[in-house]
Amino acid sequence: MAAATTTTTSGSSPLEKGTTLRDLPKSWHFTSSLPPDPLFPTPADSHKTPRDEIGPRQVRNALFSWVRPETQKDPELLAVSPTALRDLGLALSEAETDDFKQMAAGNKIFGWDEETLSGEGYPWAQCYGGFQFGDWAGQLGDGRAISLFEAKNPQTGVQYEVQLKGAGLTPYSRFADGKAVLRSSIREFVVSEALNALRIPTTRAVALTLLPHSRVRRETMEPGAIVVRMAQSWLRFGNFDLLRARGDRENMRRLATYIAEDVFGGWEKLPGRLDDPDKPTNSLEPKRGVSEKEIQGPEGTEENRFTRLYREIVRRNAATVAKWQAYGFMNGVLNTDNTSILGLSIDFGPFAFMDNFDPAYTPNHDDHFLRYSYRNQPTIIWWNLVRLAEALGELMGAGASVDDPTFITSGVVSEDAAIPLIARAETLITQAGEEYKAVFLTEYKQLMTARLGLRVFRESDFDTLFSTLLDTLEALSLDFNLFFRRISALRIADIATDEARAAAATRFFYKEGLTITSTPAEEAAARERLGEWLALWRARVVADWGTLTDWGTGPASSPVSAAAEDARIAAMKAVNPNFVPRGWILDEVIRRVEKEGERDVLKRVMHLALHPFEDSWAGREFEDGVVYEGDAEEELRWTADVPRTARAMQCSCSS
Repeated sequence: MAAATTTTTSGSSPLEKGTTLRDLPKSWHFTSSLPPDPLFPTPADSHKTPRDEIGPRQVRNALFSWVRPETQKDPELLAVSPTALRDLGLALSEAETDDFKQMAAGNKIFGWDEETLSGEGYPWAQCYGGFQFGDWAGQLGDGRAISLFEAKNPQTGVQYEVQLKGAGLTPYSRFADGKAVLRSSIREFVVSEALNALRIPTTRAVALTLLPHSRVRRETMEPGAIVVRMAQSWLRFGNFDLLRARGDRENMRRLATYIAEDVFGGWEKLPGRLDDPDKPTNSLEPKRGVSEKEIQGPEGTEENRFTRLYREIVRRNAATVAKWQAYGFMNGVLNTDNTSILGLSIDFGPFAFMDNFDPAYTPNHDDHFLRYSYRNQPTIIWWNLVRLAEALGELMGAGASVDDPTFITSGVVSEDAAIPLIARAETLITQAGEEYKAVFLTEYKQLMTARLGLRVFRESDFDTLFSTLLDTLEALSLDFNLFFRRISALRIADIATDEARAAAATRFFYKEGLTITSTPAEEAAARERLGEWLALWRARVVADWGTLTDWGTGPASSPVSAAAEDARIAAMKAVNPNFVPRGWILDEVIRRVEKEGERDVLKRVMHLALHPFEDSWAGREFEDGVVYEGDAEEELRWTADVPRTARAMQCSCSS
């Protein structure tokens, strides 16, 4: 196989753009703002304790524990994400330095002096709980994730929390070992960056390190690995779940305030009051920056600042799950501890991108009741948001009294006061539910409209085009993502008649036909059914693009000009990926890296994941004048039909 090498054609080297890891601005604001594990109240207390004595236990009255990564021997840096490095603010050349390699393995701690047992900051693991498969699971926490520092990109000003996954035991490891296997680490490394390239909110992956002396027991003995991850925040619903379960009102308020002020950038950045709570806005850019006096709802349902915080979390998660649905992505384990306050895709276990369209598909083979199936994701995210609302309900329901000294200290002190508070909270949660649906539908319609090459959404499109298409894909077992990519290149002149549409429909079938057992009559009926949908789509494209008077009209068989057609095709290819990291591709990469000792294949799959909308990759120039060599044969195979035996794969949560 060809190596994934690159050459620079002109200009300064892209490797030198950015800062060094040592000079990257770092902070530890999370740990300076929130209460630590009382057993180790300072970093020095933790650092003086033997590493193997900082093991699993119940941690109370805390949001985190100080804990350092385990020391690793002979770590091998397998790959980095150039995009993540740039977004973090690092020069690409930093990946070759010993500082970076040792940081990526957990062997180097920035901000701490071991001799003086002092410094600016120290690594930590978060304390949280969660509902797993609908049941309360108690304390969970960062069982194998350890955050190192917060880093601010000097150019963009965006701050990320840098974290290691698989770096060893923490107080939250429960019965596990604090390690991660290479198999799941490769999967997370690739999908994190693939989702970001698809413009789906997600946590990120900076680097992947193999631990050659680490053997981890899961179903079998497997090699260990560490993923360097980054996110603007790793806080999740489970942080609030645990505080609620323990009745920790003080830290509930403290954490909510931290999120509003430090994660979201200030209370003034949160959504303003809905003009009519019975008709929630479908805008993704609500009025912001209103004062507390301006947000009084009807009948005493005051939207105080904590309600506005909740609504911000609702809106972000609604927009993200809409993107999942539009791109056929499934997380596989949407427990509340895997649901992000920022609305990020987070904690990737048995995830998958849809192959042949099946709304009941779940990539998790332990999900026997299909709780986390594709069709259920929007409902489950709202279920999780209701659990969050239950945790924040007292703060939301307090209305304008939320800052009353007695309420802050003691909460609701009488049943008479509790009744209106509960009623107010329930009303606000119901209103937030309507807003969730409105934001979800708006985002979903926008994405599906773009994926189908239309510039303007019509209300009739939802039933006539979207739903009918999905029903057809399901009935004919057609590939979800291949369909959108292949229709992107279809010109309407090629589907002007029933016969032409029936012929064009074949391009959307797998190479073996509709199924390996289908009869000619069944194939013909399938082509006719898909052809009927193509007629509807063609009419909408003509109505949408054929009215551009500055382009004029084309020949009778193509009422849309060639220029308009070219623009539509380019727009569709910009939103319909040619490559997504499907399960079978990742399994192949894992086998080749783990069993066959390949390394460049990991770099090649990452390059495709970072540039998913291209027609081809090998031999082409990319950003900063870099020519990517790649492997053209491999690319064609990875973007062609999914092998019949590899469709709709499932895997376990073990990693």
